[in-house]
Amino acid sequence: MQLARPDSETSTGVARVEVDVVTDGVGARATDRVSMEEPLQIRLVHGPAEARLETDVAVTMRTPGDDAALALGFLHTENIIGSASEVTSLEEAENVVSVVLAPSAAFDPESLRRNTYATSSCGICGKASIEAVHVRIHDRAGRDRFVIDARTLESLPALLATRQEAFEQTGGIHASASFDPDGGIDRVAEDVGRHNALDKLIGGYLSDGALPLTGFGLLFSGRASFELVQKAAVAGSSFVAAIGPPSSLAVELAAEQRMTLVGFLRDGRFNIYTLPHRVRIGG
Repeated sequence: MQLARPDSETSTGVARVEVDVVTDGVGARATDRVSMEEPLQIRLVHGPAEARLETDVAVTMRTPGDDAALALGFLHTENIIGSASEVTSLEEAENVVSVVLAPSAAFDPESLRRNTYATSSCGICGKASIEAVHVRIHDRAGRDRFVIDARTLESLPALLATRQEAFEQTGGIHASASFDPDGGIDRVAEDVGRHNALDKLIGGYLSDGALPLTGFGLLFSGRASFELVQKAAVAGSSFVAAIGPPSSLAVELAAEQRMTLVGFLRDGRFNIYTLPHRVRIGG
């Protein structure tokens, strides 16, 4: 069996594999680069100081790198933690991140309605019930402050492409980015899982005490699913743009949360599915 090995000459999360390349019926041996995918166990250490407990929250298939941010973003967008102040430390081992909560932080393991496995492509696939798909979204003040020019919005995919190091090498990885109303990209996170990429992005802001994201829009390199829009809403962003299409539930949730949702943002065009007043067109 051919095993992928990390490539020390490329970006974190990229591996090299030996492949047979066939061109016009002629085969040749070559080396290719692929996105790495490994399991990450997210674990909580919680409870009173005199009786600390450990609870395994989830296993997600992800691209190694920014694991602490991924764990924090996941816990925040699942409404398990509200702010970085609830976390006293993070302990990283091989493919395991233990998030240590303050003794005063409230956490009820019985209320965690989630199985211990989530795929890299669909975070809600591990939910234990339909009711658990919906998480509580706090009302964020100042959501209507974000307005962007249509031409500026159209320029974002090309700008994102210049910041996707792992995608440039593999062609097989998702990205989430935050951008300001002037079209500047603030941060980018990449992962084989689209929801993991967004959790890494949000987790970085959470760690820096920079949530909610009322001053930023969020850009997805692929489609806009229900879960991605939900995570954006939890993080406090009012504007979501995707290079791919949205799902029906994503559109419904964006409308419910008073968010602007843009899809098919590519080739100088886009569709606005909800709240178009945040996009200046013409003039």
